[in-house]
Amino acid sequence: MFVSLLLSVLVAVCCLSVSTSQSSSYGERGSDLGLQVFLRVVQDKPLENVVMSPHGVASILGMLLPGAHGDTRRQLLTGLKYKKTGPYKMLRKLHKALTTKSNADIVTIANALFPNKGFSMKEDFLTANRENFLCKSQTIDYSDPEKAAKTINEWVKNNTKGHIPSLVKADMLDPALTRLVAVNSIYFKGLWKSRFQSQNTKPRSFTAGDGKMYKVPTMSQLTVLNIGQASTPEGVSYTVFELPYHGNSMSMFIVLPSLENNTLSAILPHISTATVQSWTKQLAQRRMRFLMPKFTAEQEVDLEAPLTAMGIKDIFSQNKADFRHLSSEFVYVSKALQKAKIEVNEDGTKASAATSAILHARSSPPWIAVDRPFLFLIRHNPTGTILFAGQINKP
Repeated sequence: MFVSLLLSVLVAVCCLSVSTSQSSSYGERGSDLGLQVFLRVVQDKPLENVVMSPHGVASILGMLLPGAHGDTRRQLLTGLKYKKTGPYKMLRKLHKALTTKSNADIVTIANALFPNKGFSMKEDFLTANRENFLCKSQTIDYSDPEKAAKTINEWVKNNTKGHIPSLVKADMLDPALTRLVAVNSIYFKGLWKSRFQSQNTKPRSFTAGDGKMYKVPTMSQLTVLNIGQASTPEGVSYTVFELPYHGNSMSMFIVLPSLENNTLSAILPHISTATVQSWTKQLAQRRMRFLMPKFTAEQEVDLEAPLTAMGIKDIFSQNKADFRHLSSEFVYVSKALQKAKIEVNEDGTKASAATSAILHARSSPPWIAVDRPFLFLIRHNPTGTILFAGQINKP
């Protein structure tokens, strides 16, 4: 008899404070899979605010990989573009790079396994997660779903500094069938390298995705930013801005469509880690008056549909899931869930790339205003890992 494996992905708040798969880093490979999930979600929500963690999606699948076998394992490796011989050495290096001491005040990544009382996991699976993801294990009695959900949600709340107060609901935890809940959390708190002064924040016009104009709190500063013009293969132009966080290892890229092509949908399909890498080679520093809205976005995403559409489907099938290296019991993924939240203000990002015309220099610095729908991506520059991605249609 099959028993269910509940997979839960958590992504926390970000806090303001063209290569091939052969040459791309493991951070970029996992981020590309997560970005594909993000793109499928925003296709269904073209006029909504959306925030996700591409790296969070890759992390939870990476945690399951040591337990997978056969077609189940092949689908995960193909989706993640990992080498068949075992990616764990590189994943360990990636986790170490993201959580290095210099990033300690910016990024906190935590992973946990919550097995059912009496459920036996294979030692190699536990060792792989412990060594590569610093994953901790805590036994729970799922015969009491309310208490079990409370225990998991407390872990989530603690590891995201209260920004994600809950992830799982009791009705997701079948008292007879639940065997394991795997959770990944990412908490990001970055201070802008060049902070905005709160006294300069004023209501300004923002044309939302539905074409209506709203007054939104808009931050402003005179600064020097990396900026560049790019276009899709179809010729849709957009502007990219890089806003570095303190410490220089992290940046927010903002993508702003040009006025004549004021749509995100034409740009989204071309967003990948290779695209972002190409931006970094094209940006140039310019002094400008930069205006962007303060914003908050929250999202809960069921990952089954987008992952299945991308070929990672056997993990959700009672008849096909093969996790023989995880446990001697037959288990499958009954739920894959991610919650994400981001808050952007004058100080930084508590948890882009943008497109517009580059203005010619004149006696006073040009004004650049993010006053229409835009994309953002938060990137760990040394590894190319995309921690967070989102679209903002109305701040």
